[in-house]
Amino acid sequence: RWVLSLQCKGSRNFMSALRRAVEVDFKDKDKHKSQGLYLLTTGIPDQETHTVSAYVAEVCRGFDLRLHVCLFSVMEDIDSSGIIPARYANPTETATALKEIAQAANGRFHWFGEEGIFESDDITAIVSEMEKANNYSQKCAFLVESLKQRS
Repeated sequence: RWVLSLQCKGSRNFMSALRRAVEVDFKDKDKHKSQGLYLLTTGIPDQETHTVSAYVAEVCRGFDLRLHVCLFSVMEDIDSSGIIPARYANPTETATALKEIAQAANGRFHWFGEEGIFESDDITAIVSEMEKANNYSQKCAFLVESLKQRS
């Protein structure tokens, strides 16, 4: 089940959008089996990070829900409409804040831009699994080799 919430005129009123999504999707929560919400954004929410993190932690815990965040970094300070957001942060500060929000909601964080992927919880998990598999493979090869030498 997909819920669409649009914010216009440069607003990043995350709290309002999340409230709207939760109210629409979970009014009859027994009928819906949503497990995650996805925030697709190009900037930091209008509200303070600690406020948003506390709110999403409470909401997501109450509905057994996860909030996943996808940050798309565009060229810094480019806005063809000339509208300045209520709250500004540089790309690194924005990523740090949004990652904190995703973690508060037991979700995953992904940060990418025109240059490629900067950070992704999914890719980090895959690389970790590959490193474990490689480590086990090396241990197995060592064990096989030591057994061959014994016989």
